Amino acid sequence: MDGEVRAGVSSEMMTAPRSLLIGHGYLGSALAAHLDRSGCPVTAVSRFAEPAATYPVLSGDVSSRDSLRAIASAPGAGKPDVIVHCASSSRGGPEAYHSVFVEGLRNLHEVFPGVPVLFTSSSSVYGQVDGSVVTEESETRPDRETSRLLCEAEEIARDAGGIVLRLAGIYGPARSVHLKKILEGSATIEEGGVSRFLNQIHRHDAVAAIAHFLADGVEKFRGRIFNVADDTPLTQRECYEGLAAFFDLPLPPTAPPATHRKRAWTHKIVSNAALRATGWRPLYPSFLDAVREDDRLVPSIRALLDAEADLTSPA
Repeated sequence: MDGEVRAGVSSEMMTAPRSLLIGHGYLGSALAAHLDRSGCPVTAVSRFAEPAATYPVLSGDVSSRDSLRAIASAPGAGKPDVIVHCASSSRGGPEAYHSVFVEGLRNLHEVFPGVPVLFTSSSSVYGQVDGSVVTEESETRPDRETSRLLCEAEEIARDAGGIVLRLAGIYGPARSVHLKKILEGSATIEEGGVSRFLNQIHRHDAVAAIAHFLADGVEKFRGRIFNVADDTPLTQRECYEGLAAFFDLPLPPTAPPATHRKRAWTHKIVSNAALRATGWRPLYPSFLDAVREDDRLVPSIRALLDAEADLTSPA
């Protein structure tokens, strides 16, 4: 079901502008494939050599201005109408974030002057720990340098007339830490009086949100910020209770919260009301809906676990 974006995309998708995608990873490759299937001109940029696709995939590095100039002058490249910055930092630290996001956006505006950028940021910029609902007007107070750098990059994109999309945690086929943990038996429920909210978004619905803005016209929302999250934030306990019931498994045991986390410990509900007001609707209103209804999600996680087991089994 994730192979085609069938919800939240305007029927005017065929008139979408010529798009240049910076990043061809988990999100960017799905977006590029959707735009290409819709008949929309799209060129993707990847740091690594990739097999040929039905759309151009150019080798390039957003942190290098010379690399972007080479892309701009490539035969048949043409000037894009809009740029989607969906590159990742490859899980690097502050230096990588500054290079890919802050310097990357500055480079894009230098090499492609006047071209609006749709920048995929993260809801990690909200550092709230009180369980409150956060909107685009809520204070951003991240306690990690990486999230502070995302805020700096957001300002660069908005000042140049772009749009910022603050994505919740992306999951989808072959990617779900919570599904993986429950199925491999390593899940634990964080003990304590507060169970933190998990804010997530299926890759299908993240792609649909980006495509929605491309179809509706980036200029219409220039300078705006939108949260991209599903309709139903779950607490960590609710998430594992729902998964245990679905798979008829025992409830995971309780354990102290992990001290070493990729992201800071936060406890908030990310509101998607502003995005819904533009006409977007998620195909999967909650994570548990996707577990039940996305016929690729669970099998893909099981396949990952089987592959890991093969790697660790004795020869």
